[in-house]
This record gives sequence, C-alpha cells and structure tokens, in this order.
Amino acid sequence: MIRLQKLTLIRGTKPLLESADLTLNPGEKVGLIGANGSGKSSLFALLRGDLHPDAGEVDFPAAWRIAHVAQETPALDRPALDYAIDGDTTLRRLESQLADAEAAHDGHEVGNLIGELHTALADADAYTVRARAETLLTGLGFSHAQMRQAVASFSGGWRMRLNLAQALICPSDLLLLDEPTNHLDLDAILWLEDWLKRYPGTLIIISHDRDFLDGVTNVIAHLWDKKLKRYGGNYSAFEKQRAIDLALGQATFEKQSRERAHLQSFIDRFKAKASKAKQAQSRMKMLAKMEELAPLHATAGFSFEFREPERAPNPLLVLEEGVAGYRTEGAADKVILAGLNLTLQAGSRIGLLGVNGAGKSTLIKTLVGELPPLSGKVSQGKGLSIGYFAQHQVEMLRHDQTPLWHLAKLAPTVREQELRNFLGGFNFAGEMATTPIAPFSGGEKARLALALIVWQRPNLLLLDEPTNHLDLETREALTVALAQFEGTLVLVSHDRHLLRATTEEFLIVAEGGLKSFDGDLDDYRDWLFKTKLGKPAARESTAASAPVDRKEQKRQEAEARQRLSAQRKPIETRIKRLEEQMARHNTRRAELETLLTDPALYTETQKDALKAHLFEQASLAKGLEQLEAEWLERQETLESIGG
Repeated sequence: MIRLQKLTLIRGTKPLLESADLTLNPGEKVGLIGANGSGKSSLFALLRGDLHPDAGEVDFPAAWRIAHVAQETPALDRPALDYAIDGDTTLRRLESQLADAEAAHDGHEVGNLIGELHTALADADAYTVRARAETLLTGLGFSHAQMRQAVASFSGGWRMRLNLAQALICPSDLLLLDEPTNHLDLDAILWLEDWLKRYPGTLIIISHDRDFLDGVTNVIAHLWDKKLKRYGGNYSAFEKQRAIDLALGQATFEKQSRERAHLQSFIDRFKAKASKAKQAQSRMKMLAKMEELAPLHATAGFSFEFREPERAPNPLLVLEEGVAGYRTEGAADKVILAGLNLTLQAGSRIGLLGVNGAGKSTLIKTLVGELPPLSGKVSQGKGLSIGYFAQHQVEMLRHDQTPLWHLAKLAPTVREQELRNFLGGFNFAGEMATTPIAPFSGGEKARLALALIVWQRPNLLLLDEPTNHLDLETREALTVALAQFEGTLVLVSHDRHLLRATTEEFLIVAEGGLKSFDGDLDDYRDWLFKTKLGKPAARESTAASAPVDRKEQKRQEAEARQRLSAQRKPIETRIKRLEEQMARHNTRRAELETLLTDPALYTETQKDALKAHLFEQASLAKGLEQLEAEWLERQETLESIGG
C-alpha cells in the first residue's frame, strides 16, 4: 500500500502540504483532485522520487514498478510503433543484452546466458509486444500507416498520445496519469477508460474530466487547504459528500438558495418543452443533479452566465447541399464533408460526435464563416450574432495586451469601470485586468476568450472543445452557464458531463457527411465499441448442421427475435422522431400561413417581418421535404427487415 504520514512538502517558499496523511490500498483506482497550483503534480513527482519530502514519510513497496507519462517527446526518426514499445524498458534492456550476447557467442557461458535471456524475454511477453502496441495505438487513434511514421512527423498533441502509449505498455504496479485526456478526443477517452478499468495495479489519476473520473476511480483523494482527505467512491460520490459538508459547515445558505432557485427555475422551464428523446431526458437528469450540487457551485468562487440575446431570428442559419473543405492553389480542392444540409432553429442544442479527423472542426469553421463552403449555400437569419470558441481563437489573443484592452476593442464607448466590473466577474480583477496576458496559464486565456464571447450577447454559440485547459471549477461554471443559455448551441467536446448537461440532440460526423444520431452518449459508446474499436463478436457455431433439441430450437428462435427487434428498434425510434419533427414543421407552417394572410404585413413598415416570415416558410418547406424523404427511406428499410 501507499502510506503518507505527517507529510510536508514545500516548493520555493510555498507550502503545498503540511502534516498530510493518506493511505491507499493496492489495486485501488484513485482520482487526485484539487485546485490548480495546489500541489497535485508535485505529489506525483514525490511518488516518482523526483522530489523529497521536507518532513514526514512516503512509504510504499520498494520493488514496485512505477509508470508515468513523459512530458517531453524528442523529435526522433524512430517509427511510432517502436517508440511506443520503448516504454517497456525491461523488455528493451533484455533485447539489448541478447543482441550483445549473440554478437559475442564464443563460449558455453554465453550460450547459457542466451538461453536465459530468451526465457526472460518470453516471461516479458516479448513475442506479443508488437500486437499489444498496435492495439494500444489503435485505441488512441493511430492508423496502421501512422504507426510506421517517424515520431518527429507528429504534432505535439499526437506525441503526447505516444508518450501515453509508452506508459500503458510498461508493466507496472503503480501507474501515475496527469491529465491523460487533455490531448484525446471522445473516442480515445472511451477506449482509455475501458483499458484503465482492467488495469490490475494501483492507479492515481489527475484529471478535470468528471465523467472520466466517474468511469475509472473508486477512491478520491482531495488536496485542500494543504491536507489530503480520502473519500470512498467515484467523483460523483465525492461531490455529494463534499456538498453536504459545505452546506453544514459554511455560512453560504443565502448564496446556495439563490443558486438553487436559479437552476430550479431553468429546469422547470426546460421540462415544460422537453421531448421524450433519450438525450433530452439525459439532460434533465444532469440539470437535476447540478441543482442538488448547488452548495458546491455557490462556494466555488467563480460563476458566470450568458446574457440574454438581443434578437432571436428563426432559423438562425441554414446550410444547403454544402461541401466543406479547403481550397488549394494550383490543385484540386480538398473535400472533407459533402452533402451537408443543416437548419439551426432557435433554441436548438446540438452536440457533434465523430472520431478525430472526421471533420467536426471543419464543419464548425464552415458554419461560422471562417471557411467558405466549396459549394452549396449558407443563409444567415437577420440579426444572427455568433459566439465562436476554438483553441486557435485563444492563440490569436494579443499576448502583449491586457484583458481590459481586449474587451475595450469590442466596446470602445463603454466606461472603463463597467468593463473592469465585467472582467472581475471572470476573475480578472484589480491589477490582473491591466496585466499583459503573456504569462497567463492556458486556462486563464481560455477564460478570457469566453468572457469576450459573453460580452457580445450571441444568439448562436459554436464551441469547439471549450474545456481544454480549464480546471474543474471553471468547467463547472461553463456547464452551468451553457445549461441556462437561452440561444442556440452547437458543441464539440470530449467532456461528456458538459455534453449531457447542455445538449438535447446529437449529430454525428462520419464517412464524409453529417447525419442524426438517435440515442445518448451511452448508446454512442456502445456503437463505438462495436463498430470502431473491434470488440470481438460472438463466434458462430461450427456445428450448424447438427440436430438441435426442442429447447435449443426455442432458444435460437428467441435469439432471432431479439436480433430482429434490435435491428428494428433504432429505425422505429428514428421514424417516431421524424414524425414528431414533421408535426412541429406542419404546425409552424400553418401558423405562418395564417400570419401571411394579414394585409398589414405587406406595408412598408413591415417589410422586414414579411421577409423573415417568407424566409422561414421556405426553410420549413425545404426541411419538411428532407424529413419526408428520410421517413419514406426508413419505412422501406423497416419493411425490408420484416418481422
């Protein structure tokens, strides 16, 4: 076991731990959480032996093998697959010794050594290591072609995936993972979560991804006020216990009550209009859970909300027969997505799913206008105001300028004190508002980018991985704010908690196109493991011609019915969803037809309203045509299945 007793750790002049105690048992999967700068990574360095305690003891078995993810990746010409295998240092050492022995094979003793080394290599699973490494790299998103590429050819994020593969392939008794999901997409995170559940050793994870912590951990170690406190259970269990502790132990009742009332009123409004779709129900559950945890929100010290949009055109944006990609001078255009038809209605809340490189970011850039469509048409509603967040937007901030300067560029006529007050709400108070942002952390820069979006009062938010670099506190503040956002949202994120709490429907980017995904994130996980990650299917019987008894025949018939039902269910669900959408379209179309009979609408003062109604009528007709075509297609598929 790992036992920390009366541990004190000081970095520079800052005490991180003071007389802290913690006991972890072998095989436990531990989430280490705490504020940024509280000492989590330093505690990892202590366990690796890179730091030494200033007082107290750190005790765990000396024979334990420790694996961790290296933070640096040299620009090597070595193939990615071989680099991943290099993580098993014992195996590489044995291979080197064998090569030396075979080169100097000139005696009986060396011959015995060669035999011993072959035995040791077999014990180290040397003869399956390439297959194991390929499985790891596939799960982390590498293609077989990429596995043969040199390490130097990969970007920083992909090199970190290679370092993660090194840590996972290394046989270990203690695995230390510091933000392992930072450079992964949702598909790779789901694969890693499944892998870690089966890891036999002791695991300690630092992560800001609460769903990932929930899926993997059974113990939480909370670093708070220079102490370590152990909580049994996953992150959600910790949150509930922590919320109870805070509600009982701190004088925050009024602030908690306001937070509860604010969330509860939003939940009530949402329930009144929610459909019975699985994703909508999932979101209601997440909102209810957030309301239960209001004490944590109230004491977090940071929260914000999106201001109500000034206008709400409907539809906000329509993409028809779009082709998205990149223009190349002197060469053919690089097409990423084709056949894109998307109507963003007021109040839509869409999560985009898809594997890394499928084209999610390309679609977002096309919608925002950063990438003009290669063909097709994008129509914007009058009064559309887009709030766009992507990592490169953060990188485009002027590092030599201050938060106040950035906001003043958007609002040159607003009084400085009002701008300062607004920035203070995003934790850029006092001197921080007038400090150049160059030394700011990635999370602080991302928080500033969010503040600039909120100021502009958008009615359409297009967010591409907004939680990168954000700590748990800021992620939760963003989740609460987006859950209550009154406009339209399109979100790409690997944070499942954020997706569940803020979106009502999913679209999937795959095979060069865009289509609806009927189901929630659990369904997506099941689909992913069946279709993308190669989970083995059950073997078919080789004795198909052998006679079966009546009981076996009934069992087979029942299985056949279940298979048929499993084939029909998603199609029937989609047909039902299409019928609901067609009903809504027809209802709105009838309303518009009534409005268009009003003579007052055809006066000079009402020409903008008339234009908006006609645009919406055409959009509804187009959408209804697409829905009816898909309905017919699904009905034909259902009939072909039979049953």
